Amino acid sequence: MNASKLSLKEMCEAFEVTPRTLRYYEYIELLIPEKQGRKRFYGHKEKARLRLIKRGRRFGFTLEEIRQWLEMYDRKDSNQTQLETWIDIASKQAKELEDRKAEIQAALDDMQGLRDAAVKELEALKKR
Repeated sequence: MNASKLSLKEMCEAFEVTPRTLRYYEYIELLIPEKQGRKRFYGHKEKARLRLIKRGRRFGFTLEEIRQWLEMYDRKDSNQTQLETWIDIASKQAKELEDRKAEIQAALDDMQGLRDAAVKELEALKKR
């Protein structure tokens, strides 16, 4: 076996994912490892794709959106088309993340206000 290829276990350890996750990504054809019998081996392409999948998940993309993103890089389209598509996708997702960030900040502010009020009420009770 080529030293640059990782087994399923090594891939899981290197990318901090579960075997179930890798098998699922294989099932939905996001990753296509080399198979030798029942063993799976992941080369450079699969490692790069998994990095992109993890990055996409961190950005909040669905697996279907990630699939489209990966297919964009697999096509032989011009670099301009890829960049224009990526800019559109990234702009929409950045807006979504900004909206979620504002919602989370509002929830945090509300919770902190309730906590502060509870602290004041507790202090008042202790003074009686």
